[in-house]
Amino acid sequence: MDFDYQKEDKLLQIRIKDEIDHHTTEKIRRRVDYEIQRYLPRKVIFNFDNVSFMDSAGIGLLVGRYKLISMLGGSIILKNVKENIKKILEMSGLLKIIEIEESQEKNIV
Repeated sequence: MDFDYQKEDKLLQIRIKDEIDHHTTEKIRRRVDYEIQRYLPRKVIFNFDNVSFMDSAGIGLLVGRYKLISMLGGSIILKNVKENIKKILEMSGLLKIIEIEESQEKNIV
């Protein structure tokens, strides 16, 4: 599991560089929660540019981060989501509470 993060003002950008499955979600959750509690951002952007696979554990990961950031008065945005992952998000109903930004910018972490 690997990811980069970039913090600017009240924005935390996270680029996950691995599959999101039951093997990786606990490590991702711990590190992301740490950064959220450390910076208290108003917006968290997850960049899925390098994520090729996500299972139901990834849904749980996103729901948990959504709850955490919502308690802090913030929001979550997903960027560069591949079609196969977008279908999983649609079927789960997660897109009713988490926004996908249809951007293909490569310069954001």
